[in-house]
Amino acid sequence: MARPRTAHRARPSQEAALRRSVTALKKAAGPLACAALVLPLLGAAPAPARPPAPLLQSAFSSAASEYGVPRSVLLGVSYLQSRWDTHAGAPSVTGGYGPMHLTDARTALAGAAHHSEGAEDARGDEARAALVPEERIPEAGEIPARLRTLPRAAELTGLSAERLRTDPAANVAGGAALLAAAQRSLGEPLSADPADWYGAVALFSGADDRATAAAYANDVYDVIRTGGERRTDAGQQVVLAARPDLAPDTRTLQAAGLRAPAAGDTECPASVSCEWIPAPYEEFGDGDYGNHDLGNRPGSQSIDYIVVHDTEGAWEGVLRLVQDPTYVSWNYSLRSTDGHVAQHLKAKDVGWHAGNWYVNAKSIGLEHEGFLANPDAWYTEAMYRSSARLVKYLAKKYDIPLDRQHILGHDTVPGPTGATIRTMHTDPGPYWDWQHYFELLDRPFEATAGKRGGMVTIRPDYATHRPAYTGCTAAGEPCAPHGSSAVRLRSGPGTSYPLIKDIGLGTTPSAGVNDLSSRVSTGQQYAVAGRDGDWTAIWYLGQKAWFHNPAKRPTAVHATGLVVTPKDGLEEVPVYGRAYPEASAYPEGVPAQPVSPLPYRLPKGQKYVVGDKVPGQYYYAVTFDEAAHRVVTGKELYYEIQFGHRVAFVRAADVEVGSAAE
Repeated sequence: MARPRTAHRARPSQEAALRRSVTALKKAAGPLACAALVLPLLGAAPAPARPPAPLLQSAFSSAASEYGVPRSVLLGVSYLQSRWDTHAGAPSVTGGYGPMHLTDARTALAGAAHHSEGAEDARGDEARAALVPEERIPEAGEIPARLRTLPRAAELTGLSAERLRTDPAANVAGGAALLAAAQRSLGEPLSADPADWYGAVALFSGADDRATAAAYANDVYDVIRTGGERRTDAGQQVVLAARPDLAPDTRTLQAAGLRAPAAGDTECPASVSCEWIPAPYEEFGDGDYGNHDLGNRPGSQSIDYIVVHDTEGAWEGVLRLVQDPTYVSWNYSLRSTDGHVAQHLKAKDVGWHAGNWYVNAKSIGLEHEGFLANPDAWYTEAMYRSSARLVKYLAKKYDIPLDRQHILGHDTVPGPTGATIRTMHTDPGPYWDWQHYFELLDRPFEATAGKRGGMVTIRPDYATHRPAYTGCTAAGEPCAPHGSSAVRLRSGPGTSYPLIKDIGLGTTPSAGVNDLSSRVSTGQQYAVAGRDGDWTAIWYLGQKAWFHNPAKRPTAVHATGLVVTPKDGLEEVPVYGRAYPEASAYPEGVPAQPVSPLPYRLPKGQKYVVGDKVPGQYYYAVTFDEAAHRVVTGKELYYEIQFGHRVAFVRAADVEVGSAAE
């Protein structure tokens, strides 16, 4: 852990401003609540962990007054960074702290646990030698300025870095100081009119190109025009009054001297900032090549999936890796601080990213910046919004359903064979907010059946659902309390029962932050196997698995849909990690790939939710010369199902399909 720095007292000018606000705060929240906000900034006792609701709102007002920044601008920027959440002082995936996402990546890295996800073969194609790239954690010296804004805020405010990381009011003051400094750097006055702050807001993003900075500023001003009200993760009620007619002066960005984005024919919606940074298709000796395969999608085969990843590397290092022909590849990277997008592969081509060749050949991979090995981290609103816009665009273009069996996390991609289950990656992790993400996709997870429906959609309240995790820090402490998309499963209806086991992993299930053996995730759907008081059972990995689902605080909603179960006369049916064709479908010159079942079975009487019906298909692409590439499509049909935490496949010939009605 980093050595704590000595706390500094606020500057005299800050003290005067803070004391001027005491009377107003007393009226709003009472003298004790006022002291909880003001005294920490003056070097006195720290504020309570969960202060009364008006205090954060007042902190925005005080900081706006002190630094001459319009309060609406400060609130708009903060919303796009954190949605006004504090995350209990925990850093984001790029080392950003507090409601203003002030970045201190060096400190965040110092306290992080080195997280290894296992030696996953990125291609997942048995027709070729395994491709297992070496892990790389960025060195502290590589940290760019956009990931070091908190030390700059400490210089501007006189507040300690520790206070800026842990005290929300101080953090807001630091953000205001950075915005005021950006405004001055543009030669602009500290105007009371929010329309005059467009350039400063754009610079706050940390973007080094005009298009990205402008896209970020446009998002902030859209937030201000729309307004909003939200109770934060710390129980704070924050309100931003709508300004629907606000028209910012975009000319103020001209003096920033930012570069033009890299030119290229990108496949992105107009609503995001996107540049072309191509991944190489090159030979590099001994018949080997990289770092992807050329294809002709969707003409040759459909694109059925979008896979959400976490980079486990900082932006600059990740871009170097994807431009290395000996490394792996994906289609898009998204930057945390401002939501900027870089495209590396055309949709027609196949990246090496998901650890399962069947999924690679039929998917588009999105890597979201997050360099911390520490999984106890959160993602910025700017990146969520850009990602959702990109996914909506791609889903519409390629007719990809917007559900959790087609918008996959890397952690829900199945191991293609039994031997690969343990090595599959677990990103983006339990802290990715799938509920909010699908709201941004305009596909919120809602109840679609009555109270006794035969299916459920997992949907805990992200902000208040905080299961305990371990394994987040280098020192081995428990993870900080944090909202989570994941719900744990037990072998019976109560916490005294053990966690469900995953026979494919063969490990003892635990509360480890990367242990998926007994976990379901928001948006995933399962057939109901039973109910007992506040507990609901589902069919999961061939077992009856129970989760806490109290009526007053449910972690799932009722749903309807199609399910599969073994055909009459079959005691159990095999489960597969890929939908490959039968051997007779392969033409001469293309070796037949094994149809290898996983170590799981789907027993008689159990039901699993259907995601899709697909033909067996294999993309043969083992040579640099694409003339030898072939798409093999069989007559054998498969159903994609939600089998465990990961999806899986069963032969259509082995199962029958029916309604999930109980």
